[in-house]
This record gives sequence, structure tokens and C-alpha cells, in this order.
Amino acid sequence: MNSDNDLQIAGDILEVPHLLQPPREHPATVAEFVGLARSIAADRSQWAHLVRYDATTRWYHRLRTGPGYEVWLLSWVPGQGSGLHGHGRSSGVLTLLEGTLTERTERATRALTAGAQRVFAPGYVHEVVNDTLEPAVSLHVYHPGLTEMPMHASPHCEARPVTA
Repeated sequence: MNSDNDLQIAGDILEVPHLLQPPREHPATVAEFVGLARSIAADRSQWAHLVRYDATTRWYHRLRTGPGYEVWLLSWVPGQGSGLHGHGRSSGVLTLLEGTLTERTERATRALTAGAQRVFAPGYVHEVVNDTLEPAVSLHVYHPGLTEMPMHASPHCEARPVTA
């Protein structure tokens, strides 16, 4: 079953150092993958010089790999989108680094601005599009590494109102 309910946590566990376990060389939990994405996002020197914009197709670059995961950097010029798709058996963390992207699912439409993160499990289907007039940059962590991206055809993701 596909669910895009958000998990609400009081506060940010990543800002309470005494509650964190010693850092591992490679992430193994959802929280650690979210933390990895946040740490990369916060350090522009790891990614800003790599970003390219391509008017003909979405640009992407594999930024990092580890045991069972991949980190991808993507750029989106105005009008570019992913199409409605899933991620096969991979879970993921999408982090917006710059600009604004719109994420559409069967249940909701969300505007994602810089710093926003979306965590999803296998079976999650969405479309991501840059429907603004400015370019955007996003970071994607997949576990296991992305081996398939099945495309879906469904007009019901087009006309949902934006929700918080």
C-alpha cells in the first residue's frame, strides 16, 4: 500500500548530540540517510561546483556510493520534470538544495523549497517538476541503489491543490 503520510517528530533529533549514536562510516537507518543528505546539503563545497544545467534533459551526477546506497545530484531548469514514477525496491530521501520543485502524488501536491526533505519507501509513486521560472537543484539518496524507475501514466496527479 502506498502512503505519503508524514511522520511528525517533536524537535530535530539531529540537533541533540547526546542522543545520537557514534557516527558510522556508512548510514544504515532512515535517520542516518536523512542525516547524510542534510550534511551534504549543508556543505556546498561537496556539490555546488558540479551542478550543470541542461535545457534538453534533466542533468544528474552520481555524487557518492556506499555499501548498498547511492547519492545523486540533479538539476532542473524551468519546465523539466520526472514524469510519474516509482523507485522499484529502493527507499529514498529527496532533499531540495536550491530553488522550488513541486511533488505530485495521487493524494497531494506539495511545493518543496530549499531545505525540504521527503522520505519514501518502496512502492511510493510521485512526479517531481520544476514549474517555476528559476532553476532548482536536488539531492537524492537511494537504498538500495536505484536499479529501476518504473514510469506510470495517471492524469489524477495533475490537478490537486497545494497542501502544506
